[in-house]
Amino acid sequence: MIRKAFKLKVNQGCFAEYKKRHDNIFPDLVEVLKEAGAQNYSIFLDEETGCLFGYVELDCLERWNAVSKTEACQKWWKYMDDIMETNADMSPKSTELKEMFYLE
Repeated sequence: MIRKAFKLKVNQGCFAEYKKRHDNIFPDLVEVLKEAGAQNYSIFLDEETGCLFGYVELDCLERWNAVSKTEACQKWWKYMDDIMETNADMSPKSTELKEMFYLE
């Protein structure tokens, strides 16, 4: 099992909207994520900074990386672009985090 952690940023004043959109995530995106083997996928918010901490468990990095090329993911990025820090291609600005400790 591959464990990935990353951070993103949601714009100040958009926390409730970010939560609302994720509470109603596109069903086709959920399907794509599950088909890619994503499990135990969680996102947490630091309200002080607007920093989001994401965590996901995967079977295969190649399948995970392929998610970004799907129509469902591209549609989601466009939908989220107005409330998050994003790159020119509308993908969220994301920083991978290095694992420093794991208790099994």
